[in-house]
Amino acid sequence: MIKVLRAICIAILLFVAPAHAEEPADSIQSVIEDQLSAFQQNDAATAFQFASPSIQSKFGNAETFARMVQQGYPMVWRPRSHRMGELLQTEVGPVQVVVFEDTSGRLYEAGYLMQEVDGVWRINGVKLRALPALGA
Repeated sequence: MIKVLRAICIAILLFVAPAHAEEPADSIQSVIEDQLSAFQQNDAATAFQFASPSIQSKFGNAETFARMVQQGYPMVWRPRSHRMGELLQTEVGPVQVVVFEDTSGRLYEAGYLMQEVDGVWRINGVKLRALPALGA
């Protein structure tokens, strides 16, 4: 009887524990939200920490990285709004879709390529495209 109860308890733990584990989508979205929050606070150093090692190496330091985002991705640096889309599984890794609205009301779709580094998700690049205007 004790062996049966022990087996039942183990089975319950195996099925219940994963339900409480954080989903990859939650972790990925959290990293993106944290980086966007750092941009809003002009905190280049914190924002830079969410980039993958290859992105950090490419830009060298937080100030250069922040300048690139400000100049090349102003809708990401200071969006009017943003919302998370779906998480896509691709051959190169997970891509989190985020829709941004810039200060003039234009919409952009960003694909955040994510990379897991030592068990932590990092942003390994962003591909951006303007969405067609409604009614266009």
